[in-house]
Amino acid sequence: MRPYLGSFLVGLGLLGGCGGAADDGDDVTDEITYFQHVKPLVDAKCVGCHSDTGIAPFSLTTYDELDEMAGVALINVENKTMPPWPPNPDCNDYFSDRSMTDAQIDLFKAWVDGGRVMGDPTAEAAPLITEQTRMSRVDVTLAMPTAYTPQTTTDNPDDYRCFVVPWTEATTKYVTGFRALPGNPKVVHHVIAFLAAPGEVATYNQLDADEAGAGYTCFGGTGGPSRTWLGAWAPGSLGSDMPTNTGLRVEAGSAIVLQVHYNVLTAGVQPDLTRVELKLDDTVDKVAIIQPWTNPNWLDSQVMHIPAGAADVMHSFEYDASRLIGGPFTIWSAGLHMHTLGANAKASIVRADGSNECLMQIDDWNFHWQGNYGLRQPPVFNPGDKLRVECHFDNSPSNQPIIGGQPRVPTDVYWGEGTTDEMCLGTFYLTPL
Repeated sequence: MRPYLGSFLVGLGLLGGCGGAADDGDDVTDEITYFQHVKPLVDAKCVGCHSDTGIAPFSLTTYDELDEMAGVALINVENKTMPPWPPNPDCNDYFSDRSMTDAQIDLFKAWVDGGRVMGDPTAEAAPLITEQTRMSRVDVTLAMPTAYTPQTTTDNPDDYRCFVVPWTEATTKYVTGFRALPGNPKVVHHVIAFLAAPGEVATYNQLDADEAGAGYTCFGGTGGPSRTWLGAWAPGSLGSDMPTNTGLRVEAGSAIVLQVHYNVLTAGVQPDLTRVELKLDDTVDKVAIIQPWTNPNWLDSQVMHIPAGAADVMHSFEYDASRLIGGPFTIWSAGLHMHTLGANAKASIVRADGSNECLMQIDDWNFHWQGNYGLRQPPVFNPGDKLRVECHFDNSPSNQPIIGGQPRVPTDVYWGEGTTDEMCLGTFYLTPL
């Protein structure tokens, strides 16, 4: 089993979690107003995405913005599609739950139904206390050297491009927070920050020099020796600090290879200028690695077959991961990744005694909301245990991607690099014991 994937890596929001529990929003006066009751709730639960710099399509940072979208917002809040929180709570206990409580939903509904009263701006209530879900600071920003326009065609809408970015820190550092910012999310399928060690940098600079234009083509990996990643982005990934006192080691003289997967099926060919933000520290207590997990036999083959028209196809893989890590390790966060035919998925530990410990379970897969989720009680994986991923796919006519305004006709699908191919992948942030 290769301890890496040279193709798609799921967007990693490695949630460490901090702070206290959120206020339920129960302290409501007879008149519910925006500034006294609703704004603190919206700021805590919505504005992280719904802002000028967020990933949502519109902002909710002001009264006028929320007033205009209140009806749409209420529908999504009541059916609990917003704020998005994919994990099944019966599987595990996670940091930074974005979902609203029933009391908070009732408060928001009462405000909308009650006429959306603004209230007194000078009497704005204090923000809700929430767990940290974003990076606590940004120490370094790394960007593609120049904008790039995907080189794609109608028949081949996917373009994998790698960009070599110099690492300028003069001493060894540890990445303790990561966030990727796609310059054009309409065409960016994923972003991966690979680490090129000092002895590998010349190889990547040559790959870049050998191909005209910005960056170089890199289907199936970076095209070089690196198998180490610092983080990644996929739709819905928000970025955050790493778990407390852990980090990813980067030596002076290294470089970062940004692999960007472009897909132009929906938006057409458009330019992009992607960057990543990093939090850095000089020391950590535990040096971490990011470990993807999948069946190596699925890669570059037709073993992971999803027949045309089939409504429920399951593929799974399990293996003793301690053989790769070199001994026991702690799992701090878990995530799952599939493409547009994904239906539900689960990551778990199959213990040596046959018991099963659920790490991450998503019952209603949504390609546009992906991430890794911090575990409140990080489990220890011991030799003899097996790390398992299980993915279910729906390739029926009613669950096809829209291409050119029309649902795609079901066709046999396999593991592949393209957006219309599929994957079954777990991702884990771990520290060896």
